[in-house]
Amino acid sequence: MQLDSVVRTFAGSGTTTARDYPAEDINDVEFKPNEKKHIAGLIRVDHSGEVSAQALYQGQALTARNSLIRDKLQQSAIEENDHLKWTRLRLQELGSHTSLLNPCWYGGAFAMGVFAGVLGDKWSLGFLAETEHQVVKHLQSHLDRLPAEDHRSRAILTQMKKDEAHHATTALDNGGVELPFPVKKLMAAMSKVMTISAYYI
Repeated sequence: MQLDSVVRTFAGSGTTTARDYPAEDINDVEFKPNEKKHIAGLIRVDHSGEVSAQALYQGQALTARNSLIRDKLQQSAIEENDHLKWTRLRLQELGSHTSLLNPCWYGGAFAMGVFAGVLGDKWSLGFLAETEHQVVKHLQSHLDRLPAEDHRSRAILTQMKKDEAHHATTALDNGGVELPFPVKKLMAAMSKVMTISAYYI
């Protein structure tokens, strides 16, 4: 079952909420080559982040002790699949590709999810909440860095940001605890490595 989840994550064929593509009714514009490359780099980072989120949720759901929490993790994973689908589609529109390093991000995030789950549900949810908080910051940074006329990408990232903030709140409302400051710093450092690498590769 886990192998099936891995394959679906990389193939982009996982279960979704069937929400509409946020950029569906927004006209695209013709970008300069360097602008298109920059936009694709940002979206590629966001797609890699969603691959990691899938792995994190799957690892945590595997080790969650409370069935209700497991159900919430799985529901959040379905919503994250929307993000995978949207960012992959946007990359195709830009004539670009997903990160070649995605298997690395998936493996690392899955291991962290399993480890967090083993520590207990409150720490697992706290880890999830902190991850989502950092993702929200990254998405806002990318929104700030997008060309002003790129309304299609902006619509996608704006909806993703809303969803991620909701996931963080849900995790805390269900018993997640705040992580120690050194752990937050380590997570931020690891995230920075991913964002820099995925932008180019």
